[in-house]
Amino acid sequence: MRRFIPFLKSGPLVAVIRLQGMIASGGRGAALNDAGMAPLIERAFRKGKPSAIALVINSPGGSPAQSSLIAARIRRLAEEHKVPVHAFVEDVAASGGYWLAVAADDIWVDRNSIVGSIGVISASFGFDEFIARHGVSRRVYTAGKSKSMLDPFQPEKDEDITRLKDLQEQIHATFIDHVRDRRGDRLADEDLFTGDIWVGDKAREVGLVDGIGHVVPKMKELYGDKVRFAAYQVRRPLLSRLGAAAIDQAVHAVEERAVYARFGL
Repeated sequence: MRRFIPFLKSGPLVAVIRLQGMIASGGRGAALNDAGMAPLIERAFRKGKPSAIALVINSPGGSPAQSSLIAARIRRLAEEHKVPVHAFVEDVAASGGYWLAVAADDIWVDRNSIVGSIGVISASFGFDEFIARHGVSRRVYTAGKSKSMLDPFQPEKDEDITRLKDLQEQIHATFIDHVRDRRGDRLADEDLFTGDIWVGDKAREVGLVDGIGHVVPKMKELYGDKVRFAAYQVRRPLLSRLGAAAIDQAVHAVEERAVYARFGL
């Protein structure tokens, strides 16, 4: 009832947005994407006129486009509402996960958090020898010589690899620009864009993060002991866990486990 009594002043409000899991376009299990996160992020910035936003991040990355869209939405709302944004990394904020973290004004990590992996990766399988061994032939007809680039059922072509690397370099350059724009002169004078990763204090030493800190004590330090928290997290409805959605979720869980495993998690 306290908030309904006009002469009693409430403590500052911090909206806590949890960004958990792989980043991928819609329809991919519990993956993070702009379409799914947009209503939640918009509500967090508007409801209760928060004094600050805290992003709690645990993501090994994923889609560059979705990472960029979510980060851009956070920055736009932060500037519109003139609200500071703080990022707190749990296990990992790597690749697209770090892209999200850099959307904040400062980044805090646990001493065991993994951050970085500022690079671009593409992985797939080649099945051409397998299907040939079983007497299966691949028939593909295209209008446009590059339409069937990197077909996993056909032998790899040098020109396809060259084209893919060119696309990756373009995305990598955008990622680097984003980090440099947001972190500025906090970055150490060394090559931080090789796709390497850092842990805790080492990440602070090279300027990828601002220090060691956890969300509740750090927010109390910045906004006082009477700070209030409002949590925002995507919740899947019960029906989405059944039937075909459950199968999709299981496949996504396997993919996500494989990505986290790249960081020893």
